[in-house]
Amino acid sequence: MGARRLALVALVAIIAAPADAADRVQLYAAGSLREAMSDVIAAFAAAHGDTVEAKYGASGLLRDEIAGGAGAEVFASADMAHPQALARAKRGTPAVLFARNRLCALVRAGLAVTPATLLDVMLDPAVKLGTSTPKADPSGDYAWEMFRKADAITPGAYLALDKKALRLTGGPSSPAPPLGRAV
Repeated sequence: MGARRLALVALVAIIAAPADAADRVQLYAAGSLREAMSDVIAAFAAAHGDTVEAKYGASGLLRDEIAGGAGAEVFASADMAHPQALARAKRGTPAVLFARNRLCALVRAGLAVTPATLLDVMLDPAVKLGTSTPKADPSGDYAWEMFRKADAITPGAYLALDKKALRLTGGPSSPAPPLGRAV
């Protein structure tokens, strides 16, 4: 099932009993879900007559806003830990898994990388390594988990990667992406 279809199923399942027509639904969603959710929002609005107001960002930062009292009605996180924490704190209902994702590496043009050489390239002191911010954005958490696993393949890899990784996005003081571009 495609990401868009999964997101639609999730949104409809989460908002099982739609409110009266012309109501506003406040959606907080991981930035990685922006494209899929825009189609979901349009379909939901057409089917129910509700307006969906979406706020996108790093799941950890959105979780902090919701924990602090933000009025999100639906929270589509990039991991299960953040909505589970909100449920334990009585700031939400139990989390429902609706999609999965994978960590991937994006490399600059001209940098020769294969799955077999990726770790060596990442460890190369001449290669810069940028990530999302751990604890604020699940993508950063996934990167650090990968760093831990890399240590089993190349002892010392975790310390080297932890030291060189630039936390470029997803944190509370990260710069905004360029206009018209997703993080």
